[in-house]
Amino acid sequence: MITVQNLSKAYGAKTVLSSVSTGFPAQRLTSLIGPNGAGKTTLLMMIARLMQPSGGDILLEGRRVGDIPLRDYAKRVATLRQAPDFNLRLTVEELVAFGRFPYSRGALTAEDRRVIDEALTFLELQPLRHAYLEELSGGQRQMAFLAMTVAQQTECLLLDEPLNNLDIKHAVHIMRALRRLCDEQGRTVILVVHDINFAAHYSDHIVAMKAGAVHCTGSVAEVVTEARLRELYDLDFQITHSARGRLCNYFNPA
Repeated sequence: MITVQNLSKAYGAKTVLSSVSTGFPAQRLTSLIGPNGAGKTTLLMMIARLMQPSGGDILLEGRRVGDIPLRDYAKRVATLRQAPDFNLRLTVEELVAFGRFPYSRGALTAEDRRVIDEALTFLELQPLRHAYLEELSGGQRQMAFLAMTVAQQTECLLLDEPLNNLDIKHAVHIMRALRRLCDEQGRTVILVVHDINFAAHYSDHIVAMKAGAVHCTGSVAEVVTEARLRELYDLDFQITHSARGRLCNYFNPA
């Protein structure tokens, strides 16, 4: 669905991304993994059109994204940035309504309200719909922002570290919700994630980055190996295989 070709980004003499070419399959969950400074967020923000590349192309179903009007792109690709910060006093429902802006430009229709209700129900936020964001825990707030992104009803969702600073329960809740978006609604999800075990358990596809380049890419079975993770993170790994998937031990590998 989305491909990047020879994508690069530089700030003066500093190169952040160098000749990145890869693809993100439609209706699948792709995790961007790799050490800090690898260029994961930069790549995601360029796909989101929130950052201009220094060179190369980004294609959505074969069409250069720069040729797509921004309003039309917002109906196809939604973005949730890392640690979104709203200084407005908003309820959860009011926040989720922002996801409908590309369609109604702020004048909510009956269809908009139906979609908002569906997003709140999907993420089990109906009991909190009238709560103010400042009253929520960090995990609840993150779920509310995800509901806003879901309400945008795009084919593709781009999420920059959606699990950042979340406890285990909320992190699992979000990953299960993202998995359902792919499986039940046919959405395409691309996220930056640092927990390799979440990536290994929930992903269909993984793009591993290091030093501004693609280190390796493929299925979980192809990428989540002891050799490849050792090269990627400069750490020893022990991977345990079971019927439920892979478990990566990097704390005290044998």
